[in-house]
Amino acid sequence: MALVATPILHCDLDAFYASVEQMLDPSLRGKPVAVGGGVILAASYEARAFGVSAPMGIQRARALCPALVVVSGSFSTYVELSTRVMAVLGDATPLVEQISIDEAFLDISGSVHLMGSPAAIGRRIRERVRDEVGLPISVGAASTKFLAKVASGQAKPDGMVVVRPEWEIEWLHSLPVRVIWGVGPVTEERLAHHGLRSVGDLARTDARALARWLGPGAGRHLHALAWNRDPRTVAVGGRAGSVGSQSALGRGLTDPDELGRVLLSLCDRVSSRMRAKHRAGRTVTIRVRYADMSRATRAVTLPAAVSSTAALHHAGLPLLADARLAKPGPLTLVGISVSKLEESGPLQLELPFDAGEVTRSGSRIGAAHLMLDEQVDRARERFGKKAVGRASVLLDPHHRVPEEFRDLSIAPHERKE
Repeated sequence: MALVATPILHCDLDAFYASVEQMLDPSLRGKPVAVGGGVILAASYEARAFGVSAPMGIQRARALCPALVVVSGSFSTYVELSTRVMAVLGDATPLVEQISIDEAFLDISGSVHLMGSPAAIGRRIRERVRDEVGLPISVGAASTKFLAKVASGQAKPDGMVVVRPEWEIEWLHSLPVRVIWGVGPVTEERLAHHGLRSVGDLARTDARALARWLGPGAGRHLHALAWNRDPRTVAVGGRAGSVGSQSALGRGLTDPDELGRVLLSLCDRVSSRMRAKHRAGRTVTIRVRYADMSRATRAVTLPAAVSSTAALHHAGLPLLADARLAKPGPLTLVGISVSKLEESGPLQLELPFDAGEVTRSGSRIGAAHLMLDEQVDRARERFGKKAVGRASVLLDPHHRVPEEFRDLSIAPHERKE
């Protein structure tokens, strides 16, 4: 008996922030629009035509596009509209996996008998989002999450691509290699050096050769995706395996003190989210991006789970310093995530009662920092998130990505390098 492929949709709002601004202000329609402060967070397709993209400094963006209209944006409005779009998707199937504020996967295997083919369901979603919310959305349909996302990318802007199972491999192999998750400019250039420019070229290359060129993990991963091997299903609910946040830094930073303040702000955000969910974690991972768009990752696993800002910052600083040693020049992005999460129950104090270390929650200094954070949490809950914070971050003269715009991606591991 032949296996029937599970139909999966990937729905992705087009240039979401910029599209919202153009919808709210008709005078912006057809004009190059960017959302951001010191750094571009999103750009309309009119702005992208001039090379404007995120994350890019405002000064460089204006040099590329002098007519660029920059708006600060409203996170609360974006969340409200995202919620309305997700409600439309939920009407098509209860199996919706939202992976960021503006995109989601849908398992429609139980819906096709009632609502028609994947193409019919995709058309209905696009019509409802356009009519009821006022935004353009692109839809891709395929038998795997990977290929559905590739299809929605090919459908942009404001289109739909349905890939039938019998055509999937042929269609995928005709595309440039950069459509594969994990293939950014650096990897694309490395593959081109070996004559691999299409997904088909990649698929026909021996996996052992790819492992030599890219490393064993990346080589196996890309070779599998080149043959559309993606066993992941649409995941609904469940607890996150990690908590993280990241900040784009425009043209980049080199000063250790400035980078330390960026990291401190990220640690504050991540730790507060962990405490709100009564979680603590043992593994701290730092991710950085260099000026040439390459990336590096450093991680450490602590003896016990932590959830204080100071503990994360103390553990992350040497990782950040080590990543900077790998390549000179500015960092254009810094991120931190905490994994190996567990429930944070009552704190067990250590003996003897010496000062201890900040990364040991049960030590005197570790417990003190956790108590301080809990008081900060209470103050923010009552008076707002900006009511209290660390002076080194609040007094930072440089403009950063607004706090509420960070960490909008729920699944950062699916982003390109």
